Amino acid sequence: MIAVIDYGAGNLRNVCKALEHVGTQPILTDDVGVIKRADKIVLPGVGAFADCLHGLQSRGLFEPLQQVARAGVPLLGICVGMQLLFDVGEEMGEWRGMGLIGGRIVRFNFGQRTHDQVGGISINHDADHSQIVNLKVPHIGWNQIDPTQTHPLLSKVQPGSYAYFVHSYHPLVDDKSCVIATTHYGYDFPSVVASGNIWGIQFHPEKSQDTGLQMLRNFAEAA
Repeated sequence: MIAVIDYGAGNLRNVCKALEHVGTQPILTDDVGVIKRADKIVLPGVGAFADCLHGLQSRGLFEPLQQVARAGVPLLGICVGMQLLFDVGEEMGEWRGMGLIGGRIVRFNFGQRTHDQVGGISINHDADHSQIVNLKVPHIGWNQIDPTQTHPLLSKVQPGSYAYFVHSYHPLVDDKSCVIATTHYGYDFPSVVASGNIWGIQFHPEKSQDTGLQMLRNFAEAA
């Protein structure tokens, strides 16, 4: 059973429909008992980090999700749901996340990044700086994903495949081995992450046609 967490975020039905399309029977739920019995969990997210965090907390789902994830239940976070997996989110203040993957969620910053690593991924300093600083935030639309290592979530996904993004923030990952794919928008940022049973996708697989459906299928079929 795949439990899709219902905490008031948008786009939940589309995620469920996409999971149904790849042959699963997801259950949309905010019932802690159902979540604890689930074989796998999907945590979607649309909107602001703090709003999604408060949605989980107000329904008493934050700690139970942490517990089942730390017990080894496969958990897939999508967009803000992925961001909630990290230690801290910096959107409209500083908010403590679930702490399942080490790192912070930071806003795209094209003009002031002076270090050479973004989540363990080198910035391309040869790029036209004037073009970089003029990029719009949020990052909206189709962009490519480039695997950095082999992982079950990326099975049958071709390097350079396009996915649909809508976000202003992205992870800075403490351990670069958790980054399994990147996307370039001004600089390379982690767009797919994984740490053991905890997997995360920054883009919206339910809106990403064959690429997104394949990744949802991979999550559903992974042992």
